[in-house]
Amino acid sequence: MTRKLAQDAAIYVAGHRGMVGQAIWRALQRNGYCNLIGRTRDELDLTDQHAVVEFIEQQRPDAVIIAAARVGGIGANVRYPARFFYDNASIALNLIHAAWQVGVERLIFLGSSCIYPRECPQPIKEEYLLSGPLEFTNRPYAVAKIAGIEMCWAYNRQYGTRFVALQPTNLYGPGDRYDLEASHVIPALLLRFDMAKRDNLSAVEVWGSGRPLREFLYVDDLAQACVRVLELDDNELSEIVCSEKMPPLINVGSGEEVSIARLAEMVAATVGYEGEIAFNPVRPDGTPRKLLDSSRMQALGWSAVTSLKDGLVFAYQDMLARRNQ
Repeated sequence: MTRKLAQDAAIYVAGHRGMVGQAIWRALQRNGYCNLIGRTRDELDLTDQHAVVEFIEQQRPDAVIIAAARVGGIGANVRYPARFFYDNASIALNLIHAAWQVGVERLIFLGSSCIYPRECPQPIKEEYLLSGPLEFTNRPYAVAKIAGIEMCWAYNRQYGTRFVALQPTNLYGPGDRYDLEASHVIPALLLRFDMAKRDNLSAVEVWGSGRPLREFLYVDDLAQACVRVLELDDNELSEIVCSEKMPPLINVGSGEEVSIARLAEMVAATVGYEGEIAFNPVRPDGTPRKLLDSSRMQALGWSAVTSLKDGLVFAYQDMLARRNQ
């Protein structure tokens, strides 16, 4: 009988206070895992190699999920490229190396669909990684995430580790960050339209032409994908991590895409804003289209269950609840 992760296994969720980490924590608890480990940024600086090694050696977790990251929208990526590169590269390098040092059984490294080339064939398959130039606006962040993927693959090949990289599409949901300067597109739009509704503004500006197509995934659906990978038995996991030709990389997406223009309309309807939507083509669009091929993840028995329409309602309710606290 092949071995699986035990229910009482010690699981460290790096970034457990962020949107993704919170969702993974909830999903693990729902699935019966009771020995979860989390540290806030004040308690553990993941860019500090010495502190990370000391922490992992003390805790000796059975599994590590790296959900910690410095994230932001196009504006933040353009404004702070060095910070996005250094923080994300440091988090990946420190945690993956420390996990190997203490013999962590399983590790999941979470990346982003921006790791793929800007002009990528659609839908995007895992093998398209490093097949062309990256989108310039988030290149430092993407390169840092690619380094984490390559590190997982290298350690699997050299040391026999069982480290997997999951690459989700654009995420949103409860616990998101609502900031006009630093947020991703959905939380930024929810906040912008909500402010316009409250202030009775006649129009809302949306960056870009509105033409780019995007795929979005509700964060709790991603969390369930993480649990599914964590629960693979040894044989299933070996098929992913032991390849000499393919990195241990799995796309996680909803399979549905929407234009930014249509998304803005859906957000306006969710919020109840009835004014004009004004697109500003002077602002950057980013990558023209990003749709992941998630067939590899689906073959493991997972699929997204939350529609964009429902997910926007859940996200907006969360935003209002947090504002009223």
